[in-house]
Amino acid sequence: MKLGSAEMVDFGLGEYLTQYPSKRYPIYTRGNAGEVWPEVAYPLTITLTRTVGEEASAQAAINAGVISRKDIVEGPSCFGGVFAGYMYLNLSFGRMIAVRTPGTTIEKSDATYYGSEQQAPKYVPHKNDKNFLASMKLIRYGWRMLHTTEISFLEPDRQLVHHWEERLPKILKSTDQELVSTLREIMQPVMHLFTNHLDVTGQAGGAVQLLSTVCEERLNDRSLALTLLGSLGDVDSAAPSFALWELGRMVANDPTLTSFFDEGITELEERLRESQDCQLFIDNFDSFLKEFGSRGPNEWETACETWGTEPSNVLVLIDRMRLADAEKSPTHRAGQLLKNREQALSDSRSQLKGFGLWIFNKALHGSVLFSQARERSKTTIINLIHVARLISRELAKRTAAQSEKGELIDLWFVLETELDEYINNPDAFEKRISDRKNVRNELSKRIPPFIFQGNLPDPSTWPLREEQELKEYPNLSIGDALEGLGGCPGIAEGIARVVNDPSEPGALGPGDILIAPLTDPSWTPLFVPAEAVVVNVGGQMSHAVIVSRELGMPCVVAVTDATQIIEDGSRIRVNGSSGVVTLLSDPEK
Repeated sequence: MKLGSAEMVDFGLGEYLTQYPSKRYPIYTRGNAGEVWPEVAYPLTITLTRTVGEEASAQAAINAGVISRKDIVEGPSCFGGVFAGYMYLNLSFGRMIAVRTPGTTIEKSDATYYGSEQQAPKYVPHKNDKNFLASMKLIRYGWRMLHTTEISFLEPDRQLVHHWEERLPKILKSTDQELVSTLREIMQPVMHLFTNHLDVTGQAGGAVQLLSTVCEERLNDRSLALTLLGSLGDVDSAAPSFALWELGRMVANDPTLTSFFDEGITELEERLRESQDCQLFIDNFDSFLKEFGSRGPNEWETACETWGTEPSNVLVLIDRMRLADAEKSPTHRAGQLLKNREQALSDSRSQLKGFGLWIFNKALHGSVLFSQARERSKTTIINLIHVARLISRELAKRTAAQSEKGELIDLWFVLETELDEYINNPDAFEKRISDRKNVRNELSKRIPPFIFQGNLPDPSTWPLREEQELKEYPNLSIGDALEGLGGCPGIAEGIARVVNDPSEPGALGPGDILIAPLTDPSWTPLFVPAEAVVVNVGGQMSHAVIVSRELGMPCVVAVTDATQIIEDGSRIRVNGSSGVVTLLSDPEK
């Protein structure tokens, strides 16, 4: 097995997709990767996209000048990979980049991208980590970043995806073999888009780190950067929340719609569509699905449902949104954050002069420009992935119909190299698919290590999720505090509501504080009625941080085991600047 390849390997639970870890870059983390790919990956998606991700990662890093091909002679697993079905990023490789980047540190890099600094092994220098030529290239790269005024590829990339979306109706009428060929064909533009996304992500991270450093060294307040990046506007990840808020207001202000929602979510969409009194809502709902249908939980995985393929998940979010007070409007909250940002900006500039003011302005401009571009480029990729998802689903429907016991999901348990054989004879794969389903189910029951070094621990030794729920965690006494990373400034107090699935928000209501294991776009609407958000994992470039800054709510990430330690119903205080979460009172019994 080649180091970078992804193959089926038996870890004692049965065969499932895995790669071999790098010896040169031995530390891997679920930090950030767990947000993008929280569940066990499906074989088809990974084997179809693996080369795309590896080549895009390599090209983006080479474009930045941070590496040359000789830095990845072991293979592409230096960037990350799938290990026993779970996606990981390579922390060692990220740390090497930090060493080569003038003005940053291992700690700052860990906090910005991975949120792993509390659990990661101590950095051990490697003789090849430092590279003077790479550092000089990075300085040149950073200089270009500071002087960039616009990002030219964003609009052409959107047009590329639009072209594929226009082709989709005709594609879905193609033969089975043509659908397979199109799935392979679409990977080339996906690689192009992903390369651009990684390029802009690196520049966004560099700009934010520089801004934070300027605030720390020249204004004596590193957390000031969080305020300066609040309510930037035109951030794609936050856009669904604003749209869902308007749908929620429609329901809250209409007695007929309210009565429909009061009857429950079950078959709600059908009941709404059958009512003549609800057509305006349905028109707006369909417009939402058209614009944001590619978004949802685990949206990078083509096997998973999105808002467009499972609209009932959107209605669950609207149902929670309609109960929020009008003052929780994301537009209102963002407006207050914008005032804070403008005041902080004025105060900062008044304290700086000369080179200090120049570098501050450049770092701030770069942070805003590239942060917005990062979210836009991500949305563009997600939209193209959705095209691939719909093509896959059409093929899955056809192959499932050919088999007496076939299911829609079966297709995603086939490797890319098996596709041609599978579409000709799905029944021949019945046992193979059944075995792979059983193994995925077993892996899903277990909690993968957040960080591992060297060889991946045998999955049979991973703790079971049901056992983890019974594990004893530290008991907090009133006044005790947990520490994480501040994501969005502000202080909030409220009742902690532990939510492990965005489609099942439980008792989360207006004024409560959301405690989540991780967040992706499917969680975003739950931010709106909440007072603050606390997340188990995540770095300062994570989804939760970016969205909370747009919605104007305190946020703390990388609070290890927050969902287990903080008891549902307890009253807590969240300090989004310091990253401290304090227990104020126990739940009422």
